Amino acid sequence: LAAKFRPQLICIAREQIEEGDVVEQLRASLPKTFIFMVSGTLDAPTVSRDGRNPNCGDQITMQLQIDSAGTIADVAFSGRGCAISMASASLLTDELRGKGLDAVRSLGTPYVMELLGITVGPARIHCALLGLETTQKAIEEHLGR
Repeated sequence: LAAKFRPQLICIAREQIEEGDVVEQLRASLPKTFIFMVSGTLDAPTVSRDGRNPNCGDQITMQLQIDSAGTIADVAFSGRGCAISMASASLLTDELRGKGLDAVRSLGTPYVMELLGITVGPARIHCALLGLETTQKAIEEHLGR
């Protein structure tokens, strides 16, 4: 029988790390079965949006710092919820930096599933998408739509 893939979750507060390569060095030194998650807040976000999954109670706040060219210069999240929603939000923060607002608005379920690298059943898909959906609502709010 093949062993099932069981990711381990490592959480660290954004405020606890130094700028530079510390996060990348730690991430590179861990086995691939670890999901490294950094949560925290931005000092001066351009927009901040709360999201909630009423089915399971997951709550998240996504903060974006958007530059004058319409690019996400920095992004952070904080919240509480299941491992899937927290890991998905953390992975998104790594991927969204440097992306244009239109590119982020066009992302969907396949993008998040590829980031997670695991199969998520129908009952948990909303957990996985909470970070992206909240980010997209923050962008719409920023654009005044």
